[in-house]
Order: sequence, then structure tokens, then C-alpha cells
Amino acid sequence: MDFAEYMMAVLYHPFEGYYMKPKNKVGTKGDFITTSNVHNVYGKLFAKLLVKYFNETEIPPVIIEVGGGNGRFAKHLLEEFKLLDAPLYGRLTYVMVETSSYHIHLQKTTIPDSEPVSYFTSLEDVPESFRKGILFSNELFDALPVHVIEYTNGTLKEVFVTISEDGDLTEKSIQLENEEIQAYIAKNNLIFSEGQRMEIPLVMMHTANILGEWLLAGTIITVDYGYRFSELASQDLMEGSLRGYYQHQLIKDPLKYPAEMDLTSHIHLDTLEGRFEGLGFNHVGTMRQGEFLVAAGILDYLQDNQDPNPFSEKSKQNRAIRTLIMDGSWSNSFHVLIHEKGTNKWNKLINP
Repeated sequence: MDFAEYMMAVLYHPFEGYYMKPKNKVGTKGDFITTSNVHNVYGKLFAKLLVKYFNETEIPPVIIEVGGGNGRFAKHLLEEFKLLDAPLYGRLTYVMVETSSYHIHLQKTTIPDSEPVSYFTSLEDVPESFRKGILFSNELFDALPVHVIEYTNGTLKEVFVTISEDGDLTEKSIQLENEEIQAYIAKNNLIFSEGQRMEIPLVMMHTANILGEWLLAGTIITVDYGYRFSELASQDLMEGSLRGYYQHQLIKDPLKYPAEMDLTSHIHLDTLEGRFEGLGFNHVGTMRQGEFLVAAGILDYLQDNQDPNPFSEKSKQNRAIRTLIMDGSWSNSFHVLIHEKGTNKWNKLINP
């Protein structure tokens, strides 16, 4: 099977897939950590931004989060939203779109029943009345299946997954015949070095089409990690970016621990931006996460810290902010992409 088929099976099988099975994935007991789980200041900042956005536009107060994980981001955002603008909060609808029944269970456990949250397993099930608002995702696209190609002996080949004579999973490369992949390479004028690997995100493009066609007006906010095509010559990308994360360890072999570890690859920023623009969205900008957080006002949450207790809430919040914005921090491997349709407010919100 091709790598996209393999990833779909080990990540999204209804019962045995990594994302679908009842297993801790985020935090110290899981396999990786996400920005929204570092501290509630992340959700607070987005609450402040979205309150301003809804008050300054005619977009109805609807937030759609796709792939909300354990629900901590939504919980923190809603708590702060209520404090900042109670009347607006009274009209707010928060839509969770999550394919994993286990994650929906976690979200319902994390988020109080009193919050204005509706849960759906598919965007197709979300009512038409919610198709204007803010559509937010954090590490959605990097977790989607990808095809893998390699350039060897002057020839492009696609890498497939098969079973060795010993019964182990192994790779097999075959001359590239997939026309969609060939069209993707040609459209983006991609040039490869001998021995280079690359992931082709056909599923990402399909998913972006679904999201961009579904949202009639408002903003798509994407938080994810990726690279530009201009960076392809970098030695860091010679072996591709497909990796596994297992018990907080980076696993270079994506065939290890099938259905037991997270699989992820860097998204193609140029492609995602172009896809949303092709669907009528204005590309407001793509920024490193730390840069975005500073522009959005996260430094306003730093507090004078005279508390000698390093475990106090004030100390923890200050440490979290520094972690999120420092150069070289894992947080800055993420990008924030903002695409807007029907409004023109984000440049002022993040560059007041």
C-alpha cells in the first residue's frame, strides 16, 4: 500500500487507529505535547482576539474548532471569553468537530456542560447557520496522511509499504506513476537532489478544499508546522519530514510501533496558502508562532514576579509565556496562518 493508505490505517482505523483508540496522547503520560496544553494563557490570548474580532465585524459569534484533542484549548478560551464580554458570550456558539469518539469523551469531560459547546463528528453534520465565524485548527494538517516520494538515480519513485519475508513492515520503491503526484510536482516546479525524499500532501489539499468551501465568511486560523518550497535544498529536509512520536521520543522510522505512535509531517505552507486563496480567502499572513503571539499581545500577560514560589500561578504563567515566544523554542517551530473572507480586520488585530 502507499504511505497515505498506511497512515490512514494506523492513525484513523475506527477501532485500532492511533487517534481513535482510548489512549492518552498529549501530556506527560502521552507521546507529545501541544501549545494549548502548556498553559491557559494561550487560550486567554485567543479569547481576547476573538472578542475584538466579533465586536468589530458583522460575523456572528461562532467558533468552529476542527480536531480539538482533549478540549483544553476550548475550555481556556471559553473561560476567558465569558470574563471579557459576558453579553457576547451569551450569544456565542462553540462547535467541536472531532472524528474520534474517545476525544469527544475527553472534551466533554474537560469542558463543563454549562458552556455553549456543540459536538459533531463531521463538518457535514454542522448546521448551515454556523457557516460564518472563526474556523480554528491546531496541528490538524500535519497529522493527515501523505504520499512519500524519493529521487534516486535521476528518477522519481513512490515509496510503498509492504511486508518482508520475515513478516516485518518494510519499504519498497516503485517508479512514480501517480498522476496527481506528478501534477503536484509540475505545478510547484519542484526540483530534487539525488537521494532526496519528500511528502506529497494530497489529503491536505482535499481537506483544505472542504474547509475553505464550507466556511462562507469569517476567518480560518491554522496553527501547524511546515516549510516553504524555497527551503527544499536544506539538508534538514533531504530525508523528508515524516516522523513518529512515541513516549516523547522522536522516531525516524515511520513503520515502527504501528497504531501505537503519532505520525506527522511538515505541511507545505505555499500550497495551503494558495489553496485557501483560490477559494476566495485573503491571506492576511503567515508568522512564526512566537512572532504571532507577541504581535497579538501576549506580553501584556507577563506579571511583575516578586513571588519566591516557583510553583505559583504567576510564576507558571510567566514561564509559559517565555517558553512560547523564545527564539529556538519548540513553540517557534509552529506557524500561524490567517485567511480571511468577508472581513478585513486581522491586520489591525495583530498589528494595532
